[in-house]
Amino acid sequence: MPKRLLRQKRPSAKKKTSDILRIELPDNFKRLKRAPQVILPKDIGIIIAYSGIGKDSVCVDAGTGSGWLAVSLARIADKVISYELREDFIKIAEKNKITANVPNLEIRHGDITKDLKEKDIDLITLDLPGAEKAVPRARKALKPNGVIVGYMPHMEQVSKFAMKLEKSGFYDIRTYECILRDILVRPEGMRPSTKGVWHTAYLVFAKKSIDDKTTKININEEKRA
Repeated sequence: MPKRLLRQKRPSAKKKTSDILRIELPDNFKRLKRAPQVILPKDIGIIIAYSGIGKDSVCVDAGTGSGWLAVSLARIADKVISYELREDFIKIAEKNKITANVPNLEIRHGDITKDLKEKDIDLITLDLPGAEKAVPRARKALKPNGVIVGYMPHMEQVSKFAMKLEKSGFYDIRTYECILRDILVRPEGMRPSTKGVWHTAYLVFAKKSIDDKTTKININEEKRA
Protein backbone atom coordinates (compact mmCIF):
# COMPACT_ATOMS: atom_id res chain seq x y z
CA MET A 1 0.00 0.00 0.00
CA PRO A 2 1.43 3.45 -0.92
CA LYS A 3 2.62 5.28 2.17
CA ARG A 4 0.75 8.45 1.19
CA LEU A 5 -2.63 6.72 1.08
CA LEU A 6 -2.86 6.52 4.82
CA ARG A 7 -1.24 8.57 7.57
CA GLN A 8 -1.39 7.07 11.03
CA LYS A 9 -0.53 8.92 14.20
CA ARG A 10 -0.42 7.75 17.77
CA PRO A 11 -3.15 9.12 20.06
CA SER A 12 -2.15 12.04 22.23
CA ALA A 13 -3.82 13.80 25.10
CA LYS A 14 -4.47 16.81 22.87
CA LYS A 15 -6.12 14.91 20.00
CA LYS A 16 -9.38 13.05 19.84
CA THR A 17 -9.31 9.52 18.45
CA SER A 18 -11.55 10.63 15.56
CA ASP A 19 -8.88 13.15 14.50
CA ILE A 20 -6.02 10.66 14.32
CA LEU A 21 -6.59 9.41 10.78
CA ARG A 22 -7.17 11.32 7.60
CA ILE A 23 -6.58 10.79 3.92
CA GLU A 24 -3.81 12.95 2.52
CA LEU A 25 -4.02 14.89 -0.71
CA PRO A 26 -1.71 13.98 -3.58
CA ASP A 27 1.46 16.09 -3.65
CA ASN A 28 0.41 18.10 -6.70
CA PHE A 29 -2.68 19.34 -4.80
CA LYS A 30 -0.86 20.19 -1.56
CA ARG A 31 0.83 23.14 -3.26
CA LEU A 32 -2.45 24.67 -4.43
CA LYS A 33 -4.19 27.40 -2.47
CA ARG A 34 -7.71 26.79 -1.24
CA ALA A 35 -10.29 29.39 -0.26
CA PRO A 36 -13.79 28.43 -1.45
CA GLN A 37 -14.93 24.82 -1.32
CA VAL A 38 -12.98 22.81 -3.88
CA ILE A 39 -13.69 19.75 -6.00
CA LEU A 40 -11.56 17.02 -4.44
CA PRO A 41 -9.25 14.61 -6.30
CA LYS A 42 -11.67 11.69 -5.90
CA ASP A 43 -14.31 13.53 -7.94
CA ILE A 44 -11.81 15.09 -10.33
CA GLY A 45 -10.56 11.62 -11.22
CA ILE A 46 -14.09 10.43 -12.03
CA ILE A 47 -14.74 13.51 -14.19
CA ILE A 48 -11.53 13.02 -16.18
CA ALA A 49 -12.00 9.26 -16.60
CA TYR A 50 -15.68 9.25 -17.57
CA SER A 51 -15.50 12.30 -19.84
CA GLY A 52 -12.70 10.71 -21.83
CA ILE A 53 -10.71 13.91 -22.37
CA GLY A 54 -7.18 13.71 -23.75
CA LYS A 55 -4.26 15.80 -24.94
CA ASP A 56 -6.21 17.25 -27.89
CA SER A 57 -9.36 18.15 -25.93
CA VAL A 58 -10.74 21.65 -25.40
CA CYS A 59 -12.66 22.10 -22.13
CA VAL A 60 -14.84 24.78 -20.56
CA ASP A 61 -15.22 24.96 -16.79
CA ALA A 62 -17.72 27.14 -14.95
CA GLY A 63 -17.55 28.05 -11.28
CA THR A 64 -13.75 28.18 -11.09
CA GLY A 65 -13.53 28.70 -7.34
CA SER A 66 -9.96 27.96 -6.30
CA GLY A 67 -9.37 26.35 -9.68
CA TRP A 68 -8.54 22.81 -8.61
CA LEU A 69 -10.66 21.19 -11.31
CA ALA A 70 -9.60 23.69 -13.98
CA VAL A 71 -5.92 23.10 -13.19
CA SER A 72 -6.39 19.33 -13.27
CA LEU A 73 -8.13 19.49 -16.64
CA ALA A 74 -5.37 21.74 -17.99
CA ARG A 75 -2.73 19.18 -17.03
CA ILE A 76 -4.33 16.81 -19.55
CA ALA A 77 -6.24 18.81 -22.15
CA ASP A 78 -4.95 21.06 -24.92
CA LYS A 79 -6.87 24.12 -23.67
CA VAL A 80 -9.16 24.95 -20.75
CA ILE A 81 -11.31 28.07 -20.36
CA SER A 82 -12.76 28.61 -16.90
CA TYR A 83 -15.51 31.11 -16.01
CA GLU A 84 -15.88 32.69 -12.56
CA LEU A 85 -18.05 35.57 -11.31
CA ARG A 86 -16.11 36.45 -8.16
CA GLU A 87 -12.89 38.40 -8.65
CA ASP A 88 -11.48 37.27 -5.28
CA PHE A 89 -11.78 33.64 -6.38
CA ILE A 90 -10.16 34.48 -9.73
CA LYS A 91 -7.09 35.85 -7.94
CA ILE A 92 -6.68 32.57 -6.04
CA ALA A 93 -7.21 30.49 -9.18
CA GLU A 94 -4.64 32.59 -11.07
CA LYS A 95 -2.07 31.87 -8.36
CA ASN A 96 -2.85 28.15 -8.60
CA LYS A 97 -2.49 28.35 -12.37
CA ILE A 98 1.05 29.68 -11.92
CA THR A 99 1.88 27.13 -9.22
CA ALA A 100 0.68 24.26 -11.41
CA ASN A 101 2.44 25.69 -14.48
CA VAL A 102 -0.54 25.32 -16.82
CA PRO A 103 -0.37 28.24 -19.30
CA ASN A 104 -3.05 26.51 -21.40
CA LEU A 105 -5.61 27.48 -18.72
CA GLU A 106 -7.48 30.74 -19.33
CA ILE A 107 -9.54 32.12 -16.44
CA ARG A 108 -12.28 34.55 -17.41
CA HIS A 109 -14.43 36.87 -15.32
CA GLY A 110 -17.87 36.09 -16.67
CA ASP A 111 -21.22 34.32 -16.45
CA ILE A 112 -21.34 31.12 -18.50
CA THR A 113 -25.12 31.42 -18.88
CA LYS A 114 -24.58 34.68 -20.81
CA ASP A 115 -20.95 34.89 -21.93
CA LEU A 116 -20.17 31.43 -23.32
CA LYS A 117 -19.32 31.80 -27.01
CA GLU A 118 -16.89 28.93 -27.63
CA LYS A 119 -17.70 26.21 -30.17
CA ASP A 120 -16.71 22.57 -30.75
CA ILE A 121 -15.97 21.97 -27.06
CA ASP A 122 -15.21 18.42 -25.87
CA LEU A 123 -16.17 18.88 -22.21
CA ILE A 124 -18.11 21.43 -20.16
CA THR A 125 -18.07 21.19 -16.36
CA LEU A 126 -20.52 23.13 -14.18
CA ASP A 127 -20.01 23.75 -10.47
CA LEU A 128 -22.47 26.53 -9.74
CA PRO A 129 -25.99 27.12 -8.39
CA GLY A 130 -28.73 26.83 -10.98
CA ALA A 131 -26.53 24.88 -13.37
CA GLU A 132 -29.58 23.97 -15.45
CA LYS A 133 -29.65 27.60 -16.66
CA ALA A 134 -26.33 27.01 -18.43
CA VAL A 135 -27.57 23.99 -20.41
CA PRO A 136 -28.88 25.84 -23.53
CA ARG A 137 -25.61 27.66 -24.18
CA ALA A 138 -23.61 24.58 -23.25
CA ARG A 139 -25.46 22.57 -25.86
CA LYS A 140 -24.57 25.11 -28.56
CA ALA A 141 -20.93 25.12 -27.49
CA LEU A 142 -20.39 21.36 -27.33
CA LYS A 143 -19.45 19.29 -30.35
CA PRO A 144 -21.69 16.29 -31.19
CA ASN A 145 -21.21 13.64 -28.49
CA GLY A 146 -19.42 16.24 -26.35
CA VAL A 147 -19.80 15.73 -22.60
CA ILE A 148 -21.38 17.97 -19.98
CA VAL A 149 -20.82 17.33 -16.26
CA GLY A 150 -22.71 18.87 -13.37
CA TYR A 151 -21.19 18.86 -9.87
CA MET A 152 -24.12 19.05 -7.44
CA PRO A 153 -24.24 18.69 -3.66
CA HIS A 154 -28.02 18.11 -3.45
CA MET A 155 -30.42 15.61 -5.02
CA GLU A 156 -32.91 18.35 -5.87
CA GLN A 157 -30.26 20.01 -8.03
CA VAL A 158 -29.60 16.70 -9.79
CA SER A 159 -33.28 16.29 -10.65
CA LYS A 160 -33.62 19.78 -12.16
CA PHE A 161 -30.37 19.44 -14.08
CA ALA A 162 -31.10 15.96 -15.47
CA MET A 163 -34.60 16.95 -16.61
CA LYS A 164 -33.21 20.02 -18.37
CA LEU A 165 -30.57 17.90 -20.09
CA GLU A 166 -33.18 15.46 -21.38
CA LYS A 167 -35.40 18.25 -22.72
CA SER A 168 -32.41 19.94 -24.36
CA GLY A 169 -31.31 17.02 -26.49
CA PHE A 170 -28.74 15.26 -24.33
CA TYR A 171 -28.52 11.49 -23.99
CA ASP A 172 -26.74 8.86 -21.89
CA ILE A 173 -27.58 10.86 -18.75
CA ARG A 174 -25.99 9.23 -15.73
CA THR A 175 -25.46 10.25 -12.10
CA TYR A 176 -22.66 8.98 -9.86
CA GLU A 177 -21.41 9.48 -6.33
CA CYS A 178 -17.84 8.68 -5.32
CA ILE A 179 -17.17 7.63 -1.71
CA LEU A 180 -13.56 7.39 -0.53
CA ARG A 181 -12.93 5.28 2.57
CA ASP A 182 -9.77 5.30 4.62
CA ILE A 183 -8.46 1.83 5.52
CA LEU A 184 -6.91 1.33 8.95
CA VAL A 185 -3.99 -1.10 8.83
CA ARG A 186 -2.64 -2.32 12.18
CA PRO A 187 -0.73 -5.39 13.40
CA GLU A 188 -3.85 -6.72 15.10
CA GLY A 189 -6.04 -6.40 11.99
CA MET A 190 -7.22 -4.36 9.04
CA ARG A 191 -10.58 -2.64 8.67
CA PRO A 192 -12.23 0.51 7.29
CA SER A 193 -11.66 3.42 9.64
CA THR A 194 -14.37 5.78 10.78
CA LYS A 195 -12.67 8.56 8.83
CA GLY A 196 -13.03 9.19 5.12
CA VAL A 197 -14.26 11.53 2.43
CA TRP A 198 -17.92 10.65 2.21
CA HIS A 199 -20.50 12.71 0.34
CA THR A 200 -19.16 15.74 -1.48
CA ALA A 201 -21.45 15.94 -4.50
CA TYR A 202 -23.30 14.02 -7.18
CA LEU A 203 -21.73 13.98 -10.63
CA VAL A 204 -24.21 14.16 -13.51
CA PHE A 205 -22.82 13.18 -16.92
CA ALA A 206 -24.53 13.53 -20.31
CA LYS A 207 -23.62 13.65 -23.99
CA LYS A 208 -24.86 16.04 -26.62
CA SER A 209 -26.93 14.17 -29.17
CA ILE A 210 -26.15 14.42 -32.87
CA ASP A 211 -29.84 14.96 -33.64
CA ASP A 212 -33.28 14.68 -32.04
CA LYS A 213 -33.65 11.06 -33.23
CA THR A 214 -30.72 10.00 -31.05
CA THR A 215 -32.36 11.56 -28.01
CA LYS A 216 -35.72 9.87 -28.63
CA ILE A 217 -34.08 6.45 -29.03
CA ASN A 218 -32.20 6.88 -25.75
CA ILE A 219 -35.34 7.95 -23.85
CA ASN A 220 -37.29 4.94 -25.15
CA GLU A 221 -34.49 2.57 -24.14
CA GLU A 222 -34.46 4.03 -20.61
CA LYS A 223 -38.24 3.55 -20.29
CA ARG A 224 -37.98 -0.11 -21.33
CA ALA A 225 -35.12 -0.81 -18.88
